[in-house]
Amino acid sequence: MTELCDTGAVELRRMIGAKEISPVELLDSCLTRIAQVNPALNAITAMCVERAKSEAKTAERAVLIGDPLGPLHGLPIGIKDLNETAGLRTTWGSPLFAEHVPEKDERMVAAVRQAGAIVVGKTNVPEWGAGANTKNPVYGATGNPFDPKRICGGSSGGSAVALATSMLPICTGSDTGGSLRIPAAFCGIVGFRPSPGLVASERRPLGWTPISVQGPMGRSVEDTLLVLQAQVSSDSRDPLAARVDPAEFATISPVDLAGLRVAVSADLGFMPLDKRIRATFEERVGLFQSLFKSCERRDPDMIGADDAFAIIRACSFVAAHRERYEKHRDMLGPNIVANVEQGLKMSLADVARGHAAQTRIYRAFQNFFKDVDILISPTVSVPPFPLDQLYLKEIDGQELPTYFTWLAPTYALTLTGHPCISIPCGFEPTGTPFALQICGPARSDKFVLDVAHALERHLARDKRTARPMPDLEKLAR
Repeated sequence: MTELCDTGAVELRRMIGAKEISPVELLDSCLTRIAQVNPALNAITAMCVERAKSEAKTAERAVLIGDPLGPLHGLPIGIKDLNETAGLRTTWGSPLFAEHVPEKDERMVAAVRQAGAIVVGKTNVPEWGAGANTKNPVYGATGNPFDPKRICGGSSGGSAVALATSMLPICTGSDTGGSLRIPAAFCGIVGFRPSPGLVASERRPLGWTPISVQGPMGRSVEDTLLVLQAQVSSDSRDPLAARVDPAEFATISPVDLAGLRVAVSADLGFMPLDKRIRATFEERVGLFQSLFKSCERRDPDMIGADDAFAIIRACSFVAAHRERYEKHRDMLGPNIVANVEQGLKMSLADVARGHAAQTRIYRAFQNFFKDVDILISPTVSVPPFPLDQLYLKEIDGQELPTYFTWLAPTYALTLTGHPCISIPCGFEPTGTPFALQICGPARSDKFVLDVAHALERHLARDKRTARPMPDLEKLAR
């Protein structure tokens, strides 16, 4: 089952510009694939098919008459259902907004449209994005494309599944504790968490808190960069936004892996890790460590990371959901209730302790990167668990204190504010994709993408580390 929609986004955009294919033809291919496999996975929710068809025809005419074309011209895109889309249902996975239709696009959505992307529909999320299991009372659960009875990760789970199955060539996502990286890891695609402020957002309730970002997803690093180019902005409504030139993200730059000093860490020195993930990581490191100038086992200083993330996350949830909690507690899921109640129990001293710990971790990271160019670790702590299990309670017999503790491999690096990317690296022992998380120095977004692209190309040459592909024919059946 190889169709036009299986082609990479960068190549599709080239073909559109060269008049080798039509945006109408590409959209039809995506809609056919959606009809074939989405019923088995539930990744794409609200759709705007007629509008998309009209926009595809307009995009086709623009190519034929020689109009200037944006970097995403004619590419169908999925928008995560935590982002407001004009005229298209946006629910945040909440019964409170089950029929909500925004009047306008939020900034990031408007930006990808301006770059030429054609919005086909929304991609599924956990309720209000809480937890890494894409499951909510409005649309239900999204299954893993390699095993629909297991989770796909979250909160950008619908986007990751849509990409893995080529229902869409590009998608958007967001990330607090790992919501771009975890579903990318579980589904065998790429998720990039940019530095805070690079993709400006006017909707974060705590604008000065850097743990939540928006970012791109793709089937390859190159495709992911293509989306990022359209997303970046210095919009002053985001207090963390800085001056940025989108042209900086136009193309991949070559990186000589042999010149890099690399640190590898299986557990970042503090987190519980499933023994299967640990063993797979060590085996994969053995396959690629000779590529680099140096590759040493070295843990960053993450003392206090669990406590700091729990506190800062709770502050964000109280800011976003306290009024809903007070007025509509019975219409909020257990994850939201737990987060808000955790925050309401905290004191000012707790909040100060969390922010101080985050600052200490950040400064320790600056020392770590004085003689290291890149940190590589596993993206996730466990293989994907059963879909009907809301969250993970233990790892290898070790009880976890919160419903989100199993996200430690990603939320620990969230605290640093450093750019991170997850790239696929073969399978883990239970039959779903394994992934590497690559973290670079502060504000080195383009460098991290370039390194990931170079490593991705090397991994693709070995069937043990190449990007896994789901069985589309089985899903269609």
